[in-house]
Amino acid sequence: MTKKAWGGRFAAPTDSQVEAFTESISFDARLAAVDVKGSQAHARMLADVGLITQQEADQICAALDEILGEFKRGEIELTSSLEDVHMHIESALIARLGDTGRKLHTARSRNDQVATDLKLYVREAIDEIDGLLENLQRAFVSRCEDELEVVIPAYTHLQRAQPVSAAHYWLCYCEKLQRDRDRLSDCRRRVNISPLGSAALAGTSLPIDRNRTAEALEFDGVAANSLDVSSDRDFLIEFTSCLALIAAHLSSWAEEWILWCSTEFGYLTLPDAYTTGSSIMPQKKNPDVLELIRGKSARIIAATQQLYLLVKGLPLAYNRDLQEDKLAVFAAYDTVRACLQLAPDIVANAVLNREQIESRLEEGFVDATALMEYLIKRGVPMRTGHEVVGNLVAHCEAGRRRLADLTLVELQGACPDIGPDVFDVLGAKNAAAALNSYGSGGATSVKAQIEQWTERLAEK
Repeated sequence: MTKKAWGGRFAAPTDSQVEAFTESISFDARLAAVDVKGSQAHARMLADVGLITQQEADQICAALDEILGEFKRGEIELTSSLEDVHMHIESALIARLGDTGRKLHTARSRNDQVATDLKLYVREAIDEIDGLLENLQRAFVSRCEDELEVVIPAYTHLQRAQPVSAAHYWLCYCEKLQRDRDRLSDCRRRVNISPLGSAALAGTSLPIDRNRTAEALEFDGVAANSLDVSSDRDFLIEFTSCLALIAAHLSSWAEEWILWCSTEFGYLTLPDAYTTGSSIMPQKKNPDVLELIRGKSARIIAATQQLYLLVKGLPLAYNRDLQEDKLAVFAAYDTVRACLQLAPDIVANAVLNREQIESRLEEGFVDATALMEYLIKRGVPMRTGHEVVGNLVAHCEAGRRRLADLTLVELQGACPDIGPDVFDVLGAKNAAAALNSYGSGGATSVKAQIEQWTERLAEK
């Protein structure tokens, strides 16, 4: 029978079903490295303030390194009777060092210990996700120079709207991903506050130095309220909320490209390495990876809701419900990371089918807005110009013609302010070239944006 670290006041052993029901080692073993890191900082602080000797701290830190190595090699037997990663490590430490190992938990509770572990873990996760987002930005930017002059139709309501440079599309995703990175950076500031030393909920009467452990663990500061520390999972909800927005952006991109690689669109050809076939239809080339990125976004978004529901009715301070927080966080993080590891290669290696795009570029009257703005420049009120062009579009639809197919006489019949230079803005490529406002989809504006993104991503 395993002796519980908290079992002094209990006369009967824990029921085996309860042990199986309450264990978390099956999913929190991944915290072993950060748990050891936090414990080593705590041990050194205990020595610095005289609660243990320097020799004891050295022994503890060395033994923890050995234990972590055994964890990584799978040499630590994981058992529900030891509940969680923290008790597994402490039990292994006591087995090696006896009473010296028993001193490690001085002035510390599992409440502030797990909060510290989670903050260290999330901090590392944020840094990794940020790097993966940057890789995806680089993949999009890598296409831009070659496809700057390629004009494609942009859509609203999934209806053709206006023509833009293909590079404008790629940089659109860069902007979304940058907001994701900015949110993660902001989240990291709140994550990076040390909970260690708050103990169970009230702090401790022992002469600890919380600033020393915070500095050792590279936290920016120390949490000011011990009661708050035991109950706080805001940082996990904020982190998974950031991941949910990343997932939403990835899902939107995946949906766009799933459409684009269909026969009906034909804009893209996906690399074979990131597609699959059909067990019955030999011709099929299915965008399964993109579909799964779209599908897995549900899991990530659901994790945020799971955490909100977990904490919404909890009284202060710590409650065992919070053991369930890790399942949601780990699932969201693992899934986002997997998606972001695949996405850059898909982006970099997909082929834009220029001939197919070119063959249908003039469909949908994507130059209509350019014609309306031409009229505005010649003094026609915007609403009047809108009506004039709308009438011309209806006329062209009836005759299966394009705006650029109309003669000058026909155009002037609709509006006498139209001059011979109108043909400089008609046609998709001319309409795209006319776009020149900051942030617009014309080649001149987009080229400047490419230069800015290239410079930004080159900075370290």
